[in-house]
Amino acid sequence: MSVGKRIYLRREMPDPQIMAQFKTIPASNTADVMNRSCAMNPRIRLVSRPRDQMMVGPAYTVKGRAGDNLTLHAALNLCQEGDVLVVSNEEDATRALMGEVMMAYLRYTKKIAGIVLDGPIRDIDEIGQWDFPVYCTGTTPGGPYKEGPGEINVPISCGGVSVNPGDIILADPDGIIVIPRQDAAVILEEAKKFQAADEKKLEAAKNGAANRAWVEKALAEKGYEIIDDVYRP
Repeated sequence: MSVGKRIYLRREMPDPQIMAQFKTIPASNTADVMNRSCAMNPRIRLVSRPRDQMMVGPAYTVKGRAGDNLTLHAALNLCQEGDVLVVSNEEDATRALMGEVMMAYLRYTKKIAGIVLDGPIRDIDEIGQWDFPVYCTGTTPGGPYKEGPGEINVPISCGGVSVNPGDIILADPDGIIVIPRQDAAVILEEAKKFQAADEKKLEAAKNGAANRAWVEKALAEKGYEIIDDVYRP
């Protein structure tokens, strides 16, 4: 049986026009309209220096065994320009899955949009300076094995969030969120509205017109007690 060693060559893809529009909206605003349930764990963080702070692209998912990058090498051969490579690693942090050679191939030859690794990399002295989005959990000189098993373009968990092939990956210096492909159009419209309202709130915060009355109301509703005295043990 090939379960655990399957490589799917096709995936459902998002609408490219819808996907491109997310690049104008901060990941935090889009996350808020998704009830704040779509952000990857901040252990996966930006380690490079892309000039364009917004990364967006369709997820090309790689499910790997902890500390093993054989399936990831297969993904390097198969991924397409503009993809975001999203790699699960069973949350292992002991072995680097990629280094400068593999990253250079993805950046210059395959021209993908970026990479998200739920694991470490190495050669950070070079990769850390690149104008190319690299998100990972850290660094180690310890290299990977190449034994498998693993799968490509199947559902995975990365950074504690489910990712399906073709989901939209949106990332900026704050981190990474996952936008379900089939819900992207609705989420985009809600995110646009949220961003417009957020910009008004920011302007009010700057000019002294911020409305903070909601805080006292929320405290009262949650049962807080306001005590006009000092604390005494």
